[in-house]
Amino acid sequence: MTTDTNTAAADITSAIAEVEAARTRLDLARSAPKVFRAVVGFDAAARAGLDPALVELIQIRSSLLNHCAYCLHMHTNDARKAGESEDRLHMVAVWREARHFFTPREQAALALTEALTLVTDAGVPDTVYAEAAAHFDEEELAHVIAVICTINTWNRVALATGKVAGTDERKG
Repeated sequence: MTTDTNTAAADITSAIAEVEAARTRLDLARSAPKVFRAVVGFDAAARAGLDPALVELIQIRSSLLNHCAYCLHMHTNDARKAGESEDRLHMVAVWREARHFFTPREQAALALTEALTLVTDAGVPDTVYAEAAAHFDEEELAHVIAVICTINTWNRVALATGKVAGTDERKG
C-alpha cells in the first residue's frame, strides 16, 4: 500500500509541475508588486485578533463557493497545520446540514461568508448580519468582513491568473 501511495503522490507532484510549467497567465506579484503587497497587507490586517481556525473556515467556505481550487488547497492545508480536524474540513461545504460540527459563532461567520461572497444573489440579509453581530463585537465583525473581502479578492486573483492547485508561492 505504501508503494501505491508513494507512486500516487509522485504522479500528483509531477502533474502539478507540468500544469504549472504550461501556465501562460501573468504573475500578479511580479507584474503589479505594489498592488500585490497592498492585498497582502490588507489580508494581514484583516486577520489581526481573529482566531486562526475561524479565518481558515471563512477562507475555505469562500474558496468553495468561488470554485477556487488553488485557494481551497492552500487553506485546507493551512487549517490542518493549525490543528483543524478532517471531519470539520469535510463538513465546511455542507455546514448547514452539519451544524453540530460548528459553534454558533462559526455558523454565523459561515453564513456571513456565504452572503458576502454571493452578494449578487440577495445582498447581505439583515438576519444574517444580525446573527453575526450577535456573536462578534464591532471590531471582530469588522475583521470578519475584511477577511471575507480579502479571500474573495485572492480567489479572483487566483482564478484570473490561472493559479494551479497544489502550488503555493508562500513557500520558498
